[in-house]
Amino acid sequence: MPYLEELLRESKEKKGVTPKSTLACAPAASKDAQKKMLVESYGEVRIWKIAGEPLLLYEVPSPHYKGEEKKLITDLMDIAIRIIPAEFSSDYSPEEIRRQYLRRMLEIIDSTPELRVPPSLKNFYANAVVREMVGYGLIDQLMHDDLLEEIMVIGQNKPVYIFHRKYDMMRTNIIFYEEKDVLDLIDRMARAVGRRVDTQMPLLDARLKDGTRVNASLPPATIDGPTITLRKFRRDPFSVVDLIKFGTINVELAAFLWLAVDGGGALPANILVSGGTASGKTTTLNVLCSFIPNSERVITIEDTAELALPLAHLVRCETRPSGIEGTGEISMNALLKNALRMRPDRIIVGEIRGEEGYTMFSAMNVGHRGSIGTVHANSAHETLIRLTNPPISVPNVMLTPLNFIIMQNRVHDLRKGTLRRVTEVAELTTVDADGPKMQILWSWDAAKDEIYRMNARSVYFQLLSRFSGLTEQDIEAEIQERKKVLQELVSKGMRSIDEACAVTQNYMNQKMLKSA
Repeated sequence: MPYLEELLRESKEKKGVTPKSTLACAPAASKDAQKKMLVESYGEVRIWKIAGEPLLLYEVPSPHYKGEEKKLITDLMDIAIRIIPAEFSSDYSPEEIRRQYLRRMLEIIDSTPELRVPPSLKNFYANAVVREMVGYGLIDQLMHDDLLEEIMVIGQNKPVYIFHRKYDMMRTNIIFYEEKDVLDLIDRMARAVGRRVDTQMPLLDARLKDGTRVNASLPPATIDGPTITLRKFRRDPFSVVDLIKFGTINVELAAFLWLAVDGGGALPANILVSGGTASGKTTTLNVLCSFIPNSERVITIEDTAELALPLAHLVRCETRPSGIEGTGEISMNALLKNALRMRPDRIIVGEIRGEEGYTMFSAMNVGHRGSIGTVHANSAHETLIRLTNPPISVPNVMLTPLNFIIMQNRVHDLRKGTLRRVTEVAELTTVDADGPKMQILWSWDAAKDEIYRMNARSVYFQLLSRFSGLTEQDIEAEIQERKKVLQELVSKGMRSIDEACAVTQNYMNQKMLKSA
C-alpha cells in the first residue's frame, strides 16, 4: 500500500525511528493482488477489476490502528477533548475546523513529550486524531470523493460498500474490525444533529451539516449489528444539459417540460415525478424547478433538504422528527399547511407519502397552479393507485388538477451499465365514475434507448391555448424554439445549473418584454 510505504520511507529517513506498533491495512488488497486489473485511478483512489468478482474494488489508503498505536491515538483524543475549544465546531467552515484541529494537535504533541510520539510520525498521528474527531474515521476519505453517491457500512468485519456515480455498486478495501468503531461513528453523527441513537431509539434518519443524508441503525432493528448508509449530494447539481447528455431525456422532451413548468406565463402544469428508489427523481425534480420563473415565490418542503435551486425568491422547509421527549415533531403535512399561508406561487414537495398528498391536492383544487412533487411508484397507473389509497387517500375527484406524471426508472443495460431514464410521460385526461383516465404522450424504447413523442393530442396544451390566447400550432412552434435554445446550451457545453437557468430565465424575460 502506498500509505504504508510512505510511512516506512519517512521513518528510515529520520535515522531509523519507527512506530511502536505496526500499521495494519485492510487485508482485501493483498488477497486481491493476484489477479486484478487497474480500471482507473484518481488522487489516492485505485479502482480494480478482480478476476471472478462481480463488483469492482475501490481501494484507498486505509490505516487500521492496533496495539500501542491505537492507545496513543486514544490518549491524544482524550487530551484534545479537554484542551481544544468546542467553539471550533460553530465558528469555522469544515475545512477551517480541520486546519485548526491539526494545528492544535501538532502543538499538543510538541508539548507532551511523555507521550513519546516519534518525530517522523507527528503528522500521521495528528491527522489520525483529526479524522476521528472532526472527520468520519475510516470512511473520511470516502466522504471527500465527489464521485461517490452512497457509502454503506454493513457491519463488523465486512467491507464497506459504495455506489460510484460512474461504476455503480463497488466494494472497498475498508473494513471496520471493531463494532465499537461503527457505534462511535453513529454516535458522533447523531450528536452533530442533536439526536440520540440507542437500543430504545435504534434508528437515525437525518441530514448532516454538509448536506449528506445519514441513515443509521442499531440492533434490534438490524440483527447482525449497526449499519450506516450515507447519501452524498453533488456540490454542483445536475442541470437540464446534464440530463440531455446522459440520455435521461432528449432535447425535445426537455423543451416540452420547460413549457409545461412555466406554462408560458399563463397556466403552469401540476406535475408528479414518479419512480423507484435511486431512479433519479430528485435530480429531475431539481431540473424541473429550475424552469420556474425567477419572479415567482417558491416554497420547497422536504424530509431532507436536497433541492439546490438557483431561484431568487425561495423558502426552504424541512421536516423534523420528535425529540428525546417525544415532542417537537414538524411533519410534512404541517409544513405544507403552513406554506399555504405564506402566499406561495409554487409549492414543491420533495416526496409525497402520506396525508401531505391530500393537502397538496386540496391546494391544487383551489387554484394553486404549478405544484411539483415526487412519489414512489413503478408506473403511472400505480402512481394513481398510490395517490388514491391509504395513507395518501386522495379522492378520485380531487385528481383532476394533476396534468402530468413523469415516470423515471433506473435501468440495468448489459451494454451501457446502469442508466437512469424517463421512460414515459403520462397525461391525466379525465376523471369520471370509473376513475381517472390517462394517455401516454412520451414513451421510451429500450432497444434503441430513445424516448419518443406519441401521436396524442395533449389535453393540457388545449387548456394552455385557452388561457394564453395561443393556438396549438403556436404552442408547438414554441416547443421547437425552446428546443433550439437547449440545443445551443448543449453544443456550447454550458452545463452548470446556474448557467442553464440564467439562459432559460432570460429567454422567458425576453418573451414577456415582447408580449408587453
